Amino acid sequence: MTLLSGIYAALSAFTVFFAVVFAQAVWRLPLVSKRPSFEALLTGFVTNFFDTLGIGSFAPSTVIFRFRQMVPDELIPGTLNVGHTLPVVLQAFIFFAAIQVDPVTLVLLIAAATIGAWFGAGIVAGLPKRPVQICVGGALLVAVAAMLMRQLELFPAGGTALQLDGWDLAIGVLSNFLFGAISTLGIGFYAPCMTMVSLLGMNPTAAFPIMMGSGAFLMPAASARFVRSKAYFASVAVGLTLGGLAGVPLAAFVVKSLPLTTLRWLVIVVVFYAAVMMLRSAWSNSTGANATSRTLPSTKP
Repeated sequence: MTLLSGIYAALSAFTVFFAVVFAQAVWRLPLVSKRPSFEALLTGFVTNFFDTLGIGSFAPSTVIFRFRQMVPDELIPGTLNVGHTLPVVLQAFIFFAAIQVDPVTLVLLIAAATIGAWFGAGIVAGLPKRPVQICVGGALLVAVAAMLMRQLELFPAGGTALQLDGWDLAIGVLSNFLFGAISTLGIGFYAPCMTMVSLLGMNPTAAFPIMMGSGAFLMPAASARFVRSKAYFASVAVGLTLGGLAGVPLAAFVVKSLPLTTLRWLVIVVVFYAAVMMLRSAWSNSTGANATSRTLPSTKP
């Protein structure tokens, strides 16, 4: 069995595992709690369509959730991960190009991201509302910074290497572990991974199998944990999944490319506004809680 065949087999196993966990959880819910709205289906279709073309899906989805009040803030990370998992896996199966990357480098970086996502999901799923608002607001600001760097062509140029050795490999593994963990907050995985690969002197084209493989492996692991913790909004997650599974092949096989520069600038502005509003909500919750605690009568004798 070749490395690529092994990766496909492992990814298939991960995907089946998540799909079974997700399907069983949704099956147990009453119809009203799992039936996706047209808005959720459209959100899944549009965000995954543009994700396939390179825009990303987490930040735009978060903006839509906030503006349309579709998902409680504390459930946004879980809903993003659960809802976008199967569309991202489909992207990986479609676009996993046969780029010659060192097998050891590829497997270790993918494994590190997957393990990081598993631990990250366990932490995020148990957070109360205000910390989640702060984390998601911060994640959106990080996403804005990454998109700005891409638009302004500030990403490091990279080198020509197709493998990592020694300390570079250790740094890459640790970095991908952290990227996998923080991706469960709603921070896109691709931009930090691309930056890390380039800074370590690898050929930027080598980032694509690493990014896509890592994303496709880490999301089923993290999402299964969100599902079991019930830290997601089921009907919206189902809508993202069904809409996304339609949007990905349309973008990949029919449209293939679009002039996206203007759209990316619009996304940057809207995501920045959403980040500010999310952090403002967290601040309001904090000041409201402090005011309440000051007015409550003392229980001491």
